[in-house]
Amino acid sequence: MDTEGTYDARGTGAERVPRPAGPPSAAPPPPTYAPQPRRPAAGGPGVEEWLRTPRPVREPGVWRYGHVPRPPEKPEGVSDRSLLVGVLISVLSGLLLWSLWRNGYIPYRLVPLKLFTPGDWWYAGTFGGPRTIEGADALTVYEAVLFGLLVYGCGRLGNWSEIFRRHVAGRGQPFLGLATAAGGALAELLVWKDAVPLVRPVLILVASVAGGEIYQSQTVVNVIYALIALGVLWPFARLGHWRELVAARRGRAAAVPDAPAGPPDAPTPEQWPELREAGMRDAAEALTAEVRTGRMNDVDVARLRHAWSVGRGQPERLAALTEAVLRTGGAAALHPSGARDLPRRTVRHDLLTGQVRIGSCTDDPHNPYARRGSGVALEPALLGTSLLAVGPPGAGKSARLVRPVVESLALQALAGRAAVLAVGGAGGELGPDDAFDVVVRIGDPASVHDFDLYGGTTDPDEAAGVLAEGLVGDVTHLDSRRAATVLAQLLGPYRAVHGHFPGVPALRELLDGDTAAIDALREALGAGGHQSMLRELEARTRQKGGAGDPGPVLADRIALLDRPAFAPFFATGDQARPFSLRSLEHLPLRVRIDLPERAHAEASRLLTRLVLAQFTAVTAARTDRSLFVCLVLDDATHAVTAETVRGIRRLRSVNSGALLTLRTVDDVPEGLHTALLGAVGCCMAFSGVTTWDGKRFAEVWGKEWVETREVAQHAVFADQPFTRALHGLRKLVTGKAVTRDAVTVRRVERERWSASELAYQVPPGHAVLSVTTVEGEHAPPLLVTLDG
Repeated sequence: MDTEGTYDARGTGAERVPRPAGPPSAAPPPPTYAPQPRRPAAGGPGVEEWLRTPRPVREPGVWRYGHVPRPPEKPEGVSDRSLLVGVLISVLSGLLLWSLWRNGYIPYRLVPLKLFTPGDWWYAGTFGGPRTIEGADALTVYEAVLFGLLVYGCGRLGNWSEIFRRHVAGRGQPFLGLATAAGGALAELLVWKDAVPLVRPVLILVASVAGGEIYQSQTVVNVIYALIALGVLWPFARLGHWRELVAARRGRAAAVPDAPAGPPDAPTPEQWPELREAGMRDAAEALTAEVRTGRMNDVDVARLRHAWSVGRGQPERLAALTEAVLRTGGAAALHPSGARDLPRRTVRHDLLTGQVRIGSCTDDPHNPYARRGSGVALEPALLGTSLLAVGPPGAGKSARLVRPVVESLALQALAGRAAVLAVGGAGGELGPDDAFDVVVRIGDPASVHDFDLYGGTTDPDEAAGVLAEGLVGDVTHLDSRRAATVLAQLLGPYRAVHGHFPGVPALRELLDGDTAAIDALREALGAGGHQSMLRELEARTRQKGGAGDPGPVLADRIALLDRPAFAPFFATGDQARPFSLRSLEHLPLRVRIDLPERAHAEASRLLTRLVLAQFTAVTAARTDRSLFVCLVLDDATHAVTAETVRGIRRLRSVNSGALLTLRTVDDVPEGLHTALLGAVGCCMAFSGVTTWDGKRFAEVWGKEWVETREVAQHAVFADQPFTRALHGLRKLVTGKAVTRDAVTVRRVERERWSASELAYQVPPGHAVLSVTTVEGEHAPPLLVTLDG
């Protein structure tokens, strides 16, 4: 296939790509391209808008596509009932005080006024009223000032501003404008009915400043009245934002200009600014036209951006890429399979960030306030630390985690940025056949590919080490290094004679110590002059049948694969057609291996261990680590060994990762529980885990400091007769004794998630997820709704 040289830079060619699982003529035509991370409905946004959508850098695991930070947390306020009671009490108290003032029941009420006014304005005595007109006018202004102070004080005590903000301003327009308009009308009525002392004090102050002759002009009087009316309405207009409301109704609302992102002529993302800066203006114009006309999808954009980043600094590759873009547009630098998209997507993807959305954080006290409601996503930066998911059958591990991750990695493989190996049971939910480049159906005669038991290596020692890990890695009393030695003593001589490693039947005969097979191999080694290999075979012959000989165990295990259902598989030699995991070293392949879990459960577990061992060995040995390679095991039961745990720990340093799912942590040997949980950077506990599994996750996630409030009620004892009478009356009315609350606030260290909470408080369809990036940044365990 024409790769435009995109993948040839890694030292491979298209001829090395394994043939597809289906017939060669079944290559699908270019699909209907999805212009945004999830296939849009009719009339949805296109690739142009998808490229312009902001993707702010956030904490690990946050779905960045169009992410909007949550508003800051508001402190807990007073309840609505307390607010209403406070307003009512403040209003009634204010009316009572004003009534007592107007009726002269407050003693010494005129003393402050008499201290600052002439004495001949007032009658003698403390309770003497005004004697002159000037005294009456001063009293009017004095009462107006006191009325204003009384209203201000009642408003502060009754928290009127909070109830206005919560129940009036919080509803927005037009309710805010209508409510303030009604309040302004009521205020005008009270002012002009003289229930609120405002008009007369204003007239008195104006006359004292400008003289009483000013009121001889009716025009001046009307202007003063108009100013008073406007002054009454002005605070209501400010509170109700009348100006903005009127402007919006007339269509003249001034939009707040966005902060300029750059110079006016700066290219936007869909105009490919990186190509323009490099002088490839013609290619940028061609791709811009492809985006705007809808002839490109998100996979094309990601693939071409990756091709540009890989070829940067290599003029010959950039020239070839430019020529391909000018010739084929968005179809340049295609994936070796020729596909430009998956046949179907089930979740949302963002190929610019490499994320796949698996759910959202719930509004739960365990989750930080800033994360509640935000999307949760996985990406290679997280999968590079490996992910362990534990949950009972039916919890949604395959449908809600494994399938989205495999789908995301397959899309990134089409973009040339990743390779994926998905392993699961036959008929599983890993995706349709046409979403993969290679499908290996072990035990199915219709399978196009076999599986290479030796991982594509030609080194007998390396092949023996990996094969021994797959065969007897779960046998606790047997050292896999001794088993590898036994296998190497047979694989090396056999390869020296035949040029390839033995098939399953031949290897079983050698492990069983079949005399005819051993003698024939000995004679062939002698005739060929392979003295060193002959010594290896003789050493194996001497050790056969000794104490602790791993040969019989190896023979029993390899016999699981020497069944009629597997007869066409695991062949070696010229007629073999095996698929080797070494193909993942340089090529962005999408591979799926189907295991016969129902008919051959033990053989499937053996093959799963072998795949995991081969994967860790192949990824650790590769020299070009620019391609992210990920292994997805839909069921890793009895597949984890001590050696593979060490291999998983090394994956993050070689740009690789693994996703393992378990029904329970007890599917792993007990001695490896701590090592496995410490080797992976991401942990996921699904709904329905046991308290035993929950305890292990609780230990991994550790503790945090929290504030606790303890409220203790203490009885109040009265010493005075009147107080005791009041307490008795209150107890008679409420039926409760008078108590006093004692609040104690302490900082204590508690588990982020306890074992019982994980077992009983995680709802169905939810999981608790913690993630860590390859750089070491991590996020606390979050309760996630797995809605995709």
